[in-house]
Amino acid sequence: MTLPIEPETVLSVRNLTTSFRVDGEWKTVVRDLSFDVKAGETVAIVGESGSGKSVTSLSIMRLLNPDMSRIEGSIMLNGKGVLSLPEKDMRGVRGNDAAMIFQEPMTSLNPVFTIGRQISEVLTRHTGMNKAEARAETVRLLEKVRIPNAAARFDEYPHQFSGGMRQRVMIAMALASRPKLLIADEPTTALDVTIQGQILDLIKQLQEEEGMAVLFITHDMGVVAEIADRTIVMFRGDQVEMGDTADIFHRGKHPYTRALLAAVPKLGSMDGYDRPLRFPRVDMATGVVSDPVEIASTVKGGMTPVLSVKNLVTRFNIRSGLLGRTTGAVHAVENISFDLFQGETLSLVGESGCGKSTTGRSITRLVEPLNGDVVLDGYDVLKLDQVGFRAMRRSVQMIFQDPFSSLNPRMTVGAAVAEPLVKHRLASRKEAREKAADLLERVGLSGTMADRYPHEFSGGQRQRVAIARALALNPKVIVADESVSALDVSIKAQVCNLLMDLQEQFGIAFLFISHDMAVVERVSHRVAVMYLGEIVEIGPRAAIFANPQHDYTKKLIAAVPVPDPARRGIRRNAAIDELKSPVRPVGYTAPVRSYTEVSSGHLVLAT
Repeated sequence: MTLPIEPETVLSVRNLTTSFRVDGEWKTVVRDLSFDVKAGETVAIVGESGSGKSVTSLSIMRLLNPDMSRIEGSIMLNGKGVLSLPEKDMRGVRGNDAAMIFQEPMTSLNPVFTIGRQISEVLTRHTGMNKAEARAETVRLLEKVRIPNAAARFDEYPHQFSGGMRQRVMIAMALASRPKLLIADEPTTALDVTIQGQILDLIKQLQEEEGMAVLFITHDMGVVAEIADRTIVMFRGDQVEMGDTADIFHRGKHPYTRALLAAVPKLGSMDGYDRPLRFPRVDMATGVVSDPVEIASTVKGGMTPVLSVKNLVTRFNIRSGLLGRTTGAVHAVENISFDLFQGETLSLVGESGCGKSTTGRSITRLVEPLNGDVVLDGYDVLKLDQVGFRAMRRSVQMIFQDPFSSLNPRMTVGAAVAEPLVKHRLASRKEAREKAADLLERVGLSGTMADRYPHEFSGGQRQRVAIARALALNPKVIVADESVSALDVSIKAQVCNLLMDLQEQFGIAFLFISHDMAVVERVSHRVAVMYLGEIVEIGPRAAIFANPQHDYTKKLIAAVPVPDPARRGIRRNAAIDELKSPVRPVGYTAPVRSYTEVSSGHLVLAT
C-alpha cells in the first residue's frame, strides 16, 4: 500500500512579531504569529481592520519600510530564510517564489505604461525572456485570466480596463513567473459581487492548474467559506484561533470568532419577514449576541410619496479632437421612474457603472439631469431657483461611501455637524454646538468628542459623524450612497441598525445605494435593480429575492458569497464579459421601454 505524499510546505512562519516606530517608541502590531501553508492549499487570515492581517503579508514579502519597522521571528519561503536575505536577493524572491495581489489594482498598476509592458517586465526581469517571447507569454497569461481579445488589449492602458479586468491583470502579473506562493490581500473587497465571484473562481482554477499555495487575506467570512482550506482568525495583532475552515465556522471556540460569524449578514435569512430586520447586536470582545432582533417600523403608505422621480435622464458629454467637439455621451441614467414614501427604504442595486450613484446625485442636483421630473417634499427639484434650491437642501441629505473625504480635515466634527444649522440660519452658533453634541449622542458617540478632528476617529465612527451631520436639518429623505461598503462587518451591522433606528424614530425615507446584496435584503422595504442606467426590475424586497425575474437580477443574487464551508469548491461559471459600455454616439435615441407586472408592485423590464 502506497501512502499519499504529503504536500511540501511552501511557507512556514514562526513567532512572527512586527513592530512600528511611533514617536520614538516601538509599537507591536503583530504578536507571535505562527502558521504553515502547503502546496495547493489555501489558508485565509481573517479579522477586522487593525487586526494585523495586511501587516502580516507585507512582513512576509518584506515590503515594510525598514527604517520605521522591525520584523522578528522566522519566515521560511520555499526553503529560504526571508528575514536574513540581502535586499538584492529579496528582489529575486518577489515574483519568483512569491507574488502578491493588492486590494486596489489601479494604485498597483503604473498608469503611464501599457498593461502588456508591465506584465512583460516581470518576465524579462525574472525569467530572462527576450521581448518577443515575453509578449507571447503575456498574451497567454492574459488569456489564462480570461481577458477577452487579449492580443489586442496588450497595448492598452490601465484606465481602459474595468475594475474587475484590472484585478485580472494583477493576477496575470502575479502568476507571470509561476510563483510557489500567491498572497492575495483583500483582492475582491473593492469589486462588485459578480466580479468578485469570477475572481474567486479564477483563483481556485489557477491554483488547481499550477499547484500554488495561496495566502488569502480578507474580512469577508463568505469569501473565506468558499475558498479556504484552513483559517486563521486575528484580533488586535494576535492569532486567536486557527483550524480547518469547517471547524472554525461550525465549532469556533474563541468569542471573537463567534462574534465575527454572528455579525455576517446571510442571504436568505429574511425568509418569512415582510419588513426590514435589525442586525443582532454583537459584542466583538466577548462574542455575546444580545437584544432580540426587532422588526423595524412600517412604511407610512397610502399617501403622497415624499420623493417622486419620473423619466429621469442624466448624460455626460464626451468631447474629443482639437476643437473639443461633442462626439458622444455617457448615458448614465436612462429614463428611470420610482416613488419613495415616508419611513420607507428603497435600495438601488447593481454593478459599478450602472448609474446608481448618478441617480442619487441627480436627485440632489449634485449633477444636473438632462430631462425628467423630480418632486421632493413638494419641491419641483429641477426647476428651483437659488433660494428654493437652498430650502430644498433641508429636505434631502446625502451620506457618502468614504466619510473621511466628505469631512473637512481642518474642521472639528462638532463644527462639521453644526455647520448646516448655521448656514441655514436655524440656530445661533451656541445653539448649533449644543445641537451637534446632542446629534453625536444620538448616533452613538459622546458629545465630548465634538472638539476632535476626523483623523482622530475610526472609519465606523467617522461614518456616524457623517450621519449626524445629515440629520442636523431633520431631512425627509437621506440618500445613503454605499454608506456601509467600506466598513468592517461588525461596524456595518451597527451603522445599519443606527439607520433603521433613526428611520423608526423620525420616519426618514432612505434611498439606499449598495452592491452588498445581503445587507440590502436586510434593510430594504423595496429593491430596484439597475443595469446600464435603467431599472430592469423593481418590487417588494421579498418578491425580488424570492422570485427574481430578470436575468441580471438572478446573476447578482447567484454571485453573492455564502458563509457556508460546504460551498467550498463550487464554481459559479459566470460569464466573464465586462459590463457593456453606456457610451452612445451623438443623436442616439434610447428605445421606448415597457414593464410587465409579475405580482403586486413587482415590475420587470420587458425584453
